[in-house]
Amino acid sequence: MTIKSAIENKLTQAFAPDRLDVVNESHLHAGHHHDTSHHAAFDGSGETHFRVRIVAASFAAMSRIDRHRAINAALAQELAGGVHALAIEVAAPGEATRW
Repeated sequence: MTIKSAIENKLTQAFAPDRLDVVNESHLHAGHHHDTSHHAAFDGSGETHFRVRIVAASFAAMSRIDRHRAINAALAQELAGGVHALAIEVAAPGEATRW
């Protein structure tokens, strides 16, 4: 299973979203240094940088920070493993989104 698939599965199970988009943006970060102990730049391959866009009713009663904390908690294993960065765009149904 890919990391993207794992993220999609975990967020679907945790939040039953009305909308979920998980975008692998790793290629946008080619040339960045992830590990300062190694001097080689990241080549942009793999699954290290993601953007999550999610709309779910369970977020309606949550503050913005609580929404982010809930998503980070659901993806703790991925964040402790190979995922270097996670951009989160979250909303409850009916809230305006830019995406």
